[in-house]
Amino acid sequence: MKRMRLMVLALFFVASGAQAQTADEIITNYFENTGGYANWGALKGVKMNFKVNQGGMEIPIEVVQLADGKQYTKVSLQGNDIMQGVYDGNVLWNTNFQTMKAEKADAETTANHKLNTNDFPQDLYNYEKKGYKLELVGNETVEGTETFKIKLVKEPVTVDGEKVDDVVYYFFDKENFVPIAQESEVVSGPQKGIISHISFSDYQEVEGLYFPFSISQGVKDGPSQPITIDAIEINPEVDESSFAFPEGE
Repeated sequence: MKRMRLMVLALFFVASGAQAQTADEIITNYFENTGGYANWGALKGVKMNFKVNQGGMEIPIEVVQLADGKQYTKVSLQGNDIMQGVYDGNVLWNTNFQTMKAEKADAETTANHKLNTNDFPQDLYNYEKKGYKLELVGNETVEGTETFKIKLVKEPVTVDGEKVDDVVYYFFDKENFVPIAQESEVVSGPQKGIISHISFSDYQEVEGLYFPFSISQGVKDGPSQPITIDAIEINPEVDESSFAFPEGE
């Protein structure tokens, strides 16, 4: 009986190790299949241009993310460029849609945002060096596709002064080893508690790296907003003033 227990424990630890190794292999295959680990690490910035449909009106949006953490989202609406989620490495700010004035985010929101800037080019890249934990949860069918479900536990975020786990689930296509969906629980704001669901498809090559050009973002088992990317630019030249908070306002 004692020997049987030892064998069971040994099998348990072997299985656990194999599962962790399998999760690493999935991530390794993903980065290699989409351009190579070294090439992703050499990425200095990305600029994306796409449109969203609101009430029958197409709204152009430009998103810039740089390796040093600087980023912005520019919404072109009725002849105005409205800046959102602008971060210069220190200050996070947005444009108030009602007053059209720039407003700085509070300290807690800024601190949480700064954590996310560590995830360029992706949160799965070099996850171990960031102190993140990766786990293969199992298999799941997503929109008719067999996938590996992977759990990524990142640094906790702060919500109302309390530390809250930041957990993301990825669903990797078993055939191509690319994520076709991502889910996470909203931990703050008016949508707190709902499960955010983002789907990815139409992977295309951009200067040797592969990006999804079709994205749908919404609520799990609920409505979603389709996004079709028009263009992606690698290592764009961006004027530093684009990130600066307009102090005169």
